[in-house]
Amino acid sequence: MGFKCGIVGLPNVGKSTLFNALTQTAAAQAANYPFCTIEPNVGDVAVPEPRLAKLAEIAQSKEVLPARMNFVDIAGLVAGASKGEGLGNQFLANIRETDAIAYVLRCFDDDDVTHVANKIDPLADLETVETELMLADLESLEKRRTNLDKKAKSGDKDAKATIALVDLALEQLNNGKPARFAEINKDDEKAWKGLQLLTTKPVLFIANVDENSAADGNDYSNIVFKRAEDEGAQAVVISAKIESELALLEDEEERAEYLETIGLEEPGLDRLIHTGYALLGLQTYFTAGPKEARAWTIREGYTAPQAAGVIHGDFEKGFIRAETIAYDDYVACGGEGPAKEAGKMRAEGKDYIVQDGDVMHFRFNV
Repeated sequence: MGFKCGIVGLPNVGKSTLFNALTQTAAAQAANYPFCTIEPNVGDVAVPEPRLAKLAEIAQSKEVLPARMNFVDIAGLVAGASKGEGLGNQFLANIRETDAIAYVLRCFDDDDVTHVANKIDPLADLETVETELMLADLESLEKRRTNLDKKAKSGDKDAKATIALVDLALEQLNNGKPARFAEINKDDEKAWKGLQLLTTKPVLFIANVDENSAADGNDYSNIVFKRAEDEGAQAVVISAKIESELALLEDEEERAEYLETIGLEEPGLDRLIHTGYALLGLQTYFTAGPKEARAWTIREGYTAPQAAGVIHGDFEKGFIRAETIAYDDYVACGGEGPAKEAGKMRAEGKDYIVQDGDVMHFRFNV
């Protein structure tokens, strides 16, 4: 399971600098991990996971395969994008394919970098961007509503049910609110997602600050975090300028020294990825052996067969059991064999809910 996050923002907020830092990081990772450029505007980056390196060391794995995350640089976002201004149609097509939307908001002063509105106001930037998404959703729903109405009048029950959800979304949007704030019954969640609205996607606010504010943020970023808290969204402070400089350092000791000098424990991009995981309720389990150590991304609450299905559909269909060792037990015992001898390996069945960090081996029969 991958995670695809669309990066959106107005001109001169640091979006391109941030995306370039991501792609430079990916290029630097190519020495250790497989890397391919999917498209010019897509960056495929390894998810930082220190536990994976430890498992690989213990299992003496020949290959180390981290989970992956895609970041999509959404082009053409200007006022009027929903009507085709800039690269509006491309912007809409790209953003519909993402799992979440990251709003890059300018939280720094710099007289040499002009702002399209000639003032620094991250919340105003947010509202401009989100308004375009809402207008695009409104147009899409209004077109769909006419066709659904015809089907409903002919007695189509599914059309009637969909109309109720469309009307709920239209009510939110006409009141100036993104569709994600609508209260949806659990039974309607699948159909609601099927509407494929831009404003139902989970959102992440990236407060792009100056270099001196990278560790603790500033007044601008504080406003962004307050907005995120009010909306139940996620937020992260990043200095795109620092990240672009950090991405050029391939030596781990150099990177650590650079981070220490600016008061950071980890790169902002790592925080961004971890925040994205929390936003979508994702977690990691591992497989480890002499051939490879690998991290697998699943949703929280996945059962053992569902987790097995992420590797291959046959694993889920023919699932028998999952031989499972908690990460801490695997490390403390020194590997699979010693953990099994110590009674730390468990045989889990179809109802087992996979826990973050589980080291698993699946038995199946097809």
